[in-house]
Amino acid sequence: MGARYRNSFETQELMEPGEVYEFEIDLVATANVFKAGHKIRVQVTSSEYPMFGRNLNTGGVNAAETVGVVAHNTIFHDAERPSHILLPVIG
Repeated sequence: MGARYRNSFETQELMEPGEVYEFEIDLVATANVFKAGHKIRVQVTSSEYPMFGRNLNTGGVNAAETVGVVAHNTIFHDAERPSHILLPVIG
């Protein structure tokens, strides 16, 4: 799901700089074994190109854009906005 279509796949709503938005992201059921010493990295990007279409962060039609704009993504993790990752443990 792209952020611009967070409320509807029919209508895009661009995000406003400085505003806080809540997203619940389902990473699809998968299984990994994490052994002692392993680490998990969270990577936030504006797109997952080339697996999915590119996003040049202009708010325009991605397939027609030629010049990109740098996106600054922030994940808040304070008392007011307690972001978290839920990792179920299967014994």
